Amino acid sequence: MNKILLWIFAILLTVSGAYYTRKTGPTKPVTGTVTLDNEEVRYRLIRSYNRPGDAPVKIVAENGNISGSIIYKRTPSHDSWTEEQLERTDEFLTAKIPFQPPAGKVMYQIILRSENEEVKLTENPIVIRFRGDVPAWAMIPHILLMFAAMLLSTRAGLAAIFREKTFTLTLWTLITLIAGGLIFGPIVQKFAFGDWWTGWPMGTDLTDNKTAIAFLFWAWAMVKVYKNNHHRGWVLAASVVLLLVYMIPHSLMGSEIDFTQQ
Repeated sequence: MNKILLWIFAILLTVSGAYYTRKTGPTKPVTGTVTLDNEEVRYRLIRSYNRPGDAPVKIVAENGNISGSIIYKRTPSHDSWTEEQLERTDEFLTAKIPFQPPAGKVMYQIILRSENEEVKLTENPIVIRFRGDVPAWAMIPHILLMFAAMLLSTRAGLAAIFREKTFTLTLWTLITLIAGGLIFGPIVQKFAFGDWWTGWPMGTDLTDNKTAIAFLFWAWAMVKVYKNNHHRGWVLAASVVLLLVYMIPHSLMGSEIDFTQQ
């Protein structure tokens, strides 16, 4: 098959995978609408916060008869629920979720009320995770290198399928994966959550673990094609593994503080 077409297909597949991963992660804001007192109320509830201070909650409710409250508690913890009334400022109902150290999580739920109705914005409480701010010099290379690794991995897999030479693509996939996932990845993790590595054996962070798994497969594929460039099966296997692990939503089973131990 034409190499340009293979690159185009690899780019499309990589972009689609990256979009899916970002849109399905546990840090994606929860959005929706509810109807209260004949008014449609739209909401967007954040699940990640990286700035100093309390995390803001803002609901647009133009009807002045609508009020509400927020209940929250740290998680995992033995805390009791705390309830506070939402404050009205013009058409907004606002609240603040108390600041937590990096990797601290808070479970919260918003309840809106009118004279005759009460409605919860979400059926179940949602969880917000606090994190430290990551400087651009660390975050941007991490993102670009991981995207490059995904793209090169996909292209290497296609090269293996169509019996092209795979050594150079395998080498650059491994280089970008090491740089993005094993060098800049821990730097980002340190800024965001205070630890360099929280995957196995230090913890259960799925992002770290899936990066390690992908690295091991690509390192082995590199060894095999270095010895014999016809070992395309290992390249294809490593490519499939990287694609599968990055279909797992980003930040799933991520770093967290266990408040039950405090």
